[in-house]
Amino acid sequence: MIIEDDAELAARVAEEAGRILLAIRAGGLLAGQPLGRAGDATANAFILAALGHHRPDDAILSEESADAPERLARRRVWIVDPLDGTREYAEGRSDWAVHVGLAVDGIPAVGAVALPGQGRVLRSDQAPGAVVRPARLRILVSRTRPPAVSTAVAERLGAELVPMGSAGAKAMCVLLGEGDIYLHAGGQYEWDNCAPAAVALGAGLAATRLDGSPLLYNRPDPLLPDLLICPSDISARVRAALSDLSIE
Repeated sequence: MIIEDDAELAARVAEEAGRILLAIRAGGLLAGQPLGRAGDATANAFILAALGHHRPDDAILSEESADAPERLARRRVWIVDPLDGTREYAEGRSDWAVHVGLAVDGIPAVGAVALPGQGRVLRSDQAPGAVVRPARLRILVSRTRPPAVSTAVAERLGAELVPMGSAGAKAMCVLLGEGDIYLHAGGQYEWDNCAPAAVALGAGLAATRLDGSPLLYNRPDPLLPDLLICPSDISARVRAALSDLSIE
């Protein structure tokens, strides 16, 4: 049976890919980098097969597959990261994700982010409930390489830095009220943030470039180096804190 609803398809595919990844890890036959590589490859094969079956006329851009230039002529392009946070996955942590996003005319229209280690799937058509945010803002940063810009913004806003693993896990923490700001500078690709951006926008959050311009997808070069995800009512404060910083 073909799943007609795009959001339902994204969620089902992300959730099932997460189950596959958990099963591979639980098997205990691999560890470290070999486990990460096997997880990436297996989840990618499943996602490509599932999307190809349910949406044969759509294009796909995946971190784990060779880019196909013909995607540029398509209005609908699925943009996926089969395993966002390979290091966290291989280390047995829970802060990794599966991204399944759909860009329509370059806009992140539909998305699902599975957090398999936490038993959660966040989707663009089902916003989580309202959250209460603390007086002191929390900025989510990489646990291994926090960007200097985050430290500078935290100082200006009087915010706390909260280390975490993958991009998807950090973005979803903002939705869930476990953090307030996710900003990144210095290099991401479309698959790193398409699905998280779609889910964030569906929940009414701001999801933009650091300068406030929109996130655009299915570009010839998939590099999309920076983004900001936060509640809409504080996005102007964050951009003001960013305004005179040198961002590389």
